[in-house]
Amino acid sequence: MKFCAVQLFLTLFIIQSISSQNFTSQNSSLNIKKTSDKIILDGILDERAWITSDSAYDFIQNFPSDTSLAIAQTVVYIRYDDHNIYVAAKMHNASKSRKYVTTSLRRDFRGDGNDSFSVIFDPFQDKTNGTLFGMNPFGVRREGFISNGGSGRDAYSFDWDNKWNGTSKIYDDYWTVEMAIPFNSLRFNENQKEWNINFYRIDSETTEKSTWSYIPRNLSIGNMANNQKLIWDYALKKKGSNISLIPFLTSAVNKDYINDKKVDHSRNIGFDMKYGISSGLNLDLTVNPDFSQVEVDQQVTNLDRFEIFFPEKRQFFLENADLFSNNGNRNTRPFFSRRIGIVTDTTTGLAIPNPIPIGIRLSGKVSQNTRVGLLNMQGAKNDSIQQPSINYTVATIQQKVLNRSNIDFIFVNKQPFKLTLGDSSYKAAGNQTVGWDFNLLSADNKWNGNLFVHHSFDEVKSKKAYATGAYLYYSSLNWTWYISSQHIGADYNPEVGFVRRTDIRQLASTIRYSYFPKLGKVQSHGPGFDFDILGRQNIGFLDWDINLLYRIRFNNTSSMDFRLRRQFTRLTFNFDPSGSNGLELPENESYAYNFIIGSWSSDSRRKLTMRLKTNSGQYFNGHRLSLSGTVGYRYQPFGTTSIDITYNSIKLPSPYNSSQLYLIGPKFDFTFTKKLFWTTYVQYNSQIENLNINSRLQWRFKPVSDIYLVYTDNFFAYNSTDGFFQIGSVKYRAISFKITYWLNL
Repeated sequence: MKFCAVQLFLTLFIIQSISSQNFTSQNSSLNIKKTSDKIILDGILDERAWITSDSAYDFIQNFPSDTSLAIAQTVVYIRYDDHNIYVAAKMHNASKSRKYVTTSLRRDFRGDGNDSFSVIFDPFQDKTNGTLFGMNPFGVRREGFISNGGSGRDAYSFDWDNKWNGTSKIYDDYWTVEMAIPFNSLRFNENQKEWNINFYRIDSETTEKSTWSYIPRNLSIGNMANNQKLIWDYALKKKGSNISLIPFLTSAVNKDYINDKKVDHSRNIGFDMKYGISSGLNLDLTVNPDFSQVEVDQQVTNLDRFEIFFPEKRQFFLENADLFSNNGNRNTRPFFSRRIGIVTDTTTGLAIPNPIPIGIRLSGKVSQNTRVGLLNMQGAKNDSIQQPSINYTVATIQQKVLNRSNIDFIFVNKQPFKLTLGDSSYKAAGNQTVGWDFNLLSADNKWNGNLFVHHSFDEVKSKKAYATGAYLYYSSLNWTWYISSQHIGADYNPEVGFVRRTDIRQLASTIRYSYFPKLGKVQSHGPGFDFDILGRQNIGFLDWDINLLYRIRFNNTSSMDFRLRRQFTRLTFNFDPSGSNGLELPENESYAYNFIIGSWSSDSRRKLTMRLKTNSGQYFNGHRLSLSGTVGYRYQPFGTTSIDITYNSIKLPSPYNSSQLYLIGPKFDFTFTKKLFWTTYVQYNSQIENLNINSRLQWRFKPVSDIYLVYTDNFFAYNSTDGFFQIGSVKYRAISFKITYWLNL
C-alpha cells in the first residue's frame, strides 16, 4: 500500500485546486443605518426605524429546489444604535391561518421540521466563521457558532449561550420577528464599514428552506460561501466595556453504594468571567467550575473494539471551539477537551471527575486574518488514587490564506506535578503534542480539505510518534466525491487528544451521484460507491470494507439510505464480538462477511416521528440482527416524549457466546414555559447491566441565569433466568442544586 504516494498525490491535488479557485465577487448588499428612534420588541413592525430601513427580500429556495424564488417569501429590515443591532423580519405564508411547528419551547431548537428565521453575521468577512441568531413563531430563541464555512457535521454548535432579546408575533397570513442583539455579544474589528451577512428561513407548510443569498441545494443552508455585504453608514467603534460575570453556587449530596462509602455532602462557589479584551478577542476565566447541569451523555451499545467519541457540551469550552478542537480528523485529534476534568482510577479502570480549581482561555481574532487561542487549566490532585495535580496548556494560531483557507499551528502540553516534594515513588512525566494543519475552503465551496502533520513527545523517544493525513472533498449539484488518507505511527500518544487507533495506514473514498426529479415526491436520489482500507506495515490489511450505496431524499423531509457492505477484519487482539464477556476470538484471526445497512427517517414536521436503522447480516464467524431507532411524539408546543431502542441479536457458533443486547432509553422533555424546563432521561443498558436515571429541572429566572435541580440514580439491572427484567441494588445516587446569574458589568 503506497500511502505516502497517496498523501503526496492529495497534497498536489489540493495545491492544484487552490490555483483554480473561482474568486467571485458578491453581487448584492444591504445598508444598515443608525437610528435614534426607540424600537419596542413587540412583533409589531410599525416603528419609523423599520419604515425607513433598507430591506432584504426576494428569498431564493435552497430546498427542495434551488432554481426559483421561494413560495413563502420573507422581508428583512436591519438598524442599529449605540448598543444593539436590530433585526426585524416578516415571514409571509402560502396560506392563511396555518399551523406552525416547534419541538418545544426550549432554547436552541434544531431540525428541518421547525418553522424558524435566522440571521448569520460574519463580521470579519472570512466566510469561514460566523455567529447565528434565530427565532421561531412561538418566540423561542437560539444562538450558535458556525465554523468551517458551514460545511460538515461539526460545523454548527448551538450549545453556546449569550444575552440578547427578541420576540415573535403570529398574524393571519404571516408572522414577524424583532431582535435586539448587543454588540457585546459579537466579535468584530473596529473601524470596519463592511460585514458579511445572510438570512434564512425554514417553512414547515411548504417544506421550503429559503435564503436571501443564493445557496445551491447540494450545500447546507447555513453555508457561508455566498454571504453578502452589510454596509454600515459609519465605521464601527468598540461599544464600551465588555465584561460579563457569571457567579454560581452549588450544593450536592451523593453516595457511592458499590464501595460502601459514606454520604458525601459538597458545596462549591465559583464563577465564570467573560472579558472582551478587544472587539475581536475574548478572555474566559473560570474558578472552581461545576458541570453538574450538563445533560448526561446518551449511552450506546459498544460492539466496537475502540473508544467512542462523545462531543463537548460544557459552556467554558464552546466559544471559538473550532480553534482548539478541529485539528486533524474526527478520529485523530491532538486535543480533546473532554480529557480535562476527568481522570482514571488505576485500581478500577473507571473514569472519575477531577476538580478544576482554575482555568483561563483566550480566543478570537487579533487581526482581520489571524485568530489565536490559549487555554490553561489546572486539575486538582487526588491522593487516594495517586493522581497528581495536572496542568493543561493549549496554544494555537490560525492564519487565513488565499480566499477562505487557513494554516493552523497547535501546541498541547500536559504537565503533572509530584504529589509531594519528597515523594520519590512517583515520577511526574509530561506529554506534549505539536501539530500543523492546512485547511482548504474554495471560494465557491465546491472544494474543501485538510492536510495535517502532528507529533507527540513523552518519555519514550520514538521516531514513530507522528500522525499525518489529508482529505479532499468535492461537491457539485450532481456529484460528491471524498478521498482521505492517514498514517498514524505506533508510538503516537497525545494524552489530551483522541486517537482511535495507532500504527495504521488508511485510505478511504466515497463517490455519489444525485438525480433531482422535476416532478413527484422525491427531492433527490442516487447511487454511490465507497471503500475504506486500513493496514499495518509488516502485517498487511487489518480492516477493509467496500459498499454499494443508494440514497433517497423526499420533499416532505423524510429520507432513506441503503448500503450493501463486504467487510474484512483481522483481529489485533483477542475480542468477544458478542459483547458479553464470553470466550474471545483469538488474535491474528481474519474474517470476511457481508451485511446490509439501512436507515429511514420520517417526516420531521409530524407530531409522531421515527428514525429507524438496521445493521444486519453476517458478523465475524456468526450472524447479527441489529435494529435501532427513535420514536418520538410532540406535544406542541410544550415538549416531546421519545424512546431510543437498540437491539442486537448475535449468534456465534459454539463454544463462543451468543447474546441479546438491549439499550432502552425513554426521554421526557417538557417545557412548561419559555423559562421552565424539565427533562428526564432513563437509560437501561443490558451490556453493562445498568439502569441510569437522570432528571433535570431548569428555571431560567433571568436572561441566561438559571436554577438547576438534578437527580441521578444508577442501579444494577438485568434479565433474570425466567426472562423478566429485574432491578437490583443501587450503585450510585446523587442530587445536586446549582444557581447561576449572568451580570454585565
